[in-house]
Amino acid sequence: MRFVDEYRDAGRARALAGQIAARCRPGREYKFMEVCGGHTHTIYKHGLEDYLPENVTLVHGPGCPVCVIPMGRVDDAIHIAEQPDVIMTSFGDMMRVPGGQSSFLDAKAAGADIRMVYSPLDALKIARQNPHRRVVFMAIGFETTAPSTAMTVLRAAEQGVDNFSVFCNHVTIIPAIKAILDSPDLRLDGFLGPGHVSTVIGCRPYDFIAREHGKPLVVAGFEPLDILQSVHMLLGQLADGRCEVENQYARVVPEDGNPIALAAIARVMRLRPYFEWRGLGFIPYSALGMADEYAAFDAERLFEVPGIRVADPKACQCGEVLKGVLKPWECKVFGTACTPETPIGTCMVSAEGACAAYYNFGRFSRERVREATRV
Repeated sequence: MRFVDEYRDAGRARALAGQIAARCRPGREYKFMEVCGGHTHTIYKHGLEDYLPENVTLVHGPGCPVCVIPMGRVDDAIHIAEQPDVIMTSFGDMMRVPGGQSSFLDAKAAGADIRMVYSPLDALKIARQNPHRRVVFMAIGFETTAPSTAMTVLRAAEQGVDNFSVFCNHVTIIPAIKAILDSPDLRLDGFLGPGHVSTVIGCRPYDFIAREHGKPLVVAGFEPLDILQSVHMLLGQLADGRCEVENQYARVVPEDGNPIALAAIARVMRLRPYFEWRGLGFIPYSALGMADEYAAFDAERLFEVPGIRVADPKACQCGEVLKGVLKPWECKVFGTACTPETPIGTCMVSAEGACAAYYNFGRFSRERVREATRV
């Protein structure tokens, strides 16, 4: 197939649904985790759960970069933004993420100079345009966005833009998956591997999932037929008694990743000994910080960052959602106290958040199920 609309063909989707049903063993329940939030939005936007048999369940994982940022890191970033002569820059989906006291939008309304950008290069441009002010880029994301941050730092160093720095919150996907696999309260039969991250790291880093944990993984694309084909491939492995890492997204994902992007990350960044994840706690060597050679561009060294730790609101169950233990609609505040307009947790804010996907798309099918049950 060559065009996007071919990956959304309803006839092909129905045919795949029939093949998926044929591969399911009667009486067996299957539970697969879609690691990436982009997959979750595709699933609910296009109603893919309606194409799957009742004994195949898809649960969300920790692959939403905004969702896993703990509240304390938001408060630390706001603290930097409130310093004299600072311009804080951020991707748009971070603007409404709640910290312990406020969000970027709240801080901006109170007088902090916080600007939305579409890439770190936009932040670098602002730094060149404002040489007497300190411009900080709030860097978030998995290995998908880390190369653009690294390349921007390299360009800043090359151009001598010394009023630019990065508040680095890049995280890595493999330790998060390991934490999920070590969780005692979740049984999984396989994974839909993250497509965007895999364009950078490739497929080989997932080998341990099959080798050490006996779980199949299929790196999946983001169109509806990509998801359905990946589920079909997972069921095929289980039916054949195989346990492998397969690449459904081969049109985009190379087996060994992107060596240029990986080299840029390795040059500019280093693994942190530990980092706190929302809902998952502290995970060793799971995040990236600036290398010593680029300390001049490290906001955590240039500013006195308080290192705030904030407990998640008791009513919010983002942690359980990120681990796939709960569906978003099972959270007590979902759709009532917590909505996209009044978010309590990050999963309701982010463009890749599971709760936002369920609220915008999945809740309607859920309501239909409830109505049918009442009847």
